[in-house]
Amino acid sequence: MANSSSLNRAIEIVQKAVEEDSNKNYHEALKYYMLALELFMSALKYVRNDKTNALVRVKVDEYLSRAELLEKHLTSQSEVRGGKSANVVGSGGASALGKRTSRRKKDDEDDQDMEVKKLRAGLSSAILSEKPNVHWDDVAGLEGAKDSLKEAVIFPVKFPQLFTGKRTPWKGILLYGPPGTGKSYLAQAVATEAKYTFFSISSSDLASKWQGDSERLVKQLFELARESKPSIIFIDEIDSLARSRNEGESEGSRRIKTELLVQMNGVGQDNTGVLVLGATNIPWQLDSAIKRRFEKRIHIPLPGVEARRRIFQLHVGCTPCDLTAKDYWMLADRTEGYSGSDISVVVRDALMQPVRKVIAATHFKRVETKWTPCFPGDPNAVEKTWSELESHELKEPPLKLNDFLKSLESVPPTVSEADTRQHAEWTKESDNDGA
Repeated sequence: MANSSSLNRAIEIVQKAVEEDSNKNYHEALKYYMLALELFMSALKYVRNDKTNALVRVKVDEYLSRAELLEKHLTSQSEVRGGKSANVVGSGGASALGKRTSRRKKDDEDDQDMEVKKLRAGLSSAILSEKPNVHWDDVAGLEGAKDSLKEAVIFPVKFPQLFTGKRTPWKGILLYGPPGTGKSYLAQAVATEAKYTFFSISSSDLASKWQGDSERLVKQLFELARESKPSIIFIDEIDSLARSRNEGESEGSRRIKTELLVQMNGVGQDNTGVLVLGATNIPWQLDSAIKRRFEKRIHIPLPGVEARRRIFQLHVGCTPCDLTAKDYWMLADRTEGYSGSDISVVVRDALMQPVRKVIAATHFKRVETKWTPCFPGDPNAVEKTWSELESHELKEPPLKLNDFLKSLESVPPTVSEADTRQHAEWTKESDNDGA
């Protein structure tokens, strides 16, 4: 990169300036100082190390102050001599150094604008421009969670007259519970149903290898949200950004947490109309200060039997099947301890059972004008494989209850009893803390 060569060249030239200055060759010294300052400012555009940047800026200010003194000295000398040397450091009544100083300030402002534009461009992908098409009815169960989100998100926009005086909507909501219970799915429903600008953020969106950029990204994220309000900042797996502080954590991690706290607190900022929605599987690992910023904490537990039945129906959807209402209840009874995500895997596996039957079949029988897999002992069985059939000749085998029961044998629940118990205990402790 150009920074190292510009920096080295600037150091060489400023050494010449200091040498000429010591020898009282002020004209030459001023010339070298101004050239060195230009090179230093050019190099600063690329210096990413905060300490180096700060050190260089201190030296630049020193050299600039010395150059200004030299300019005044030379100008006063030229005036005494009747203006014979008036053009040494300036012409037309304007100081060249003054122009360079103002140019330097403008360059600094331009650099800052460019930095902000780059940071905001990096965050642009976090803004959902298209709705996820997940509605409240698509989320099985979790009525309490949905009501809390409607209370925080939908009502303040639809019925602003309800939120006057001391009645204000929640500014921070934490969704927590075992993995796969629907926290992110709820957030998608909020994004679909709410007329808000929706920012979907993960730790990778705020991570930067450049020191200081992560904190600036957090700040720009909240500034964008304030400019676009009403808005929602959804931070998935927030524990990856805001774990409890400890001696072993990096300085960068600590600074991100501090900036997140500052922005959520909104000191000196108007955070009205900005909701921070967080989701985590391990709420007990959250930093206590961050946890307090989430005024409302909603436990998203494993689905009950009614919710499990509904989840089976939602995931089967319009796929042709022979399941009855009684069959759905049986599947719900047999999936105690399964999360919504586990059930979706069971359904996906069951939906593949007809495909597997076609692949494994050695005999087919005619059904009207098409062929469907059958047992070799079937009276109408004809020995053939799927490779002998054209696409339009195959009749899809019906999806039956046994296909789901077979999938249940191979797909166990992923959430342990210990995990469920830990979430219940944390909920009780959190309630005692006044959440």
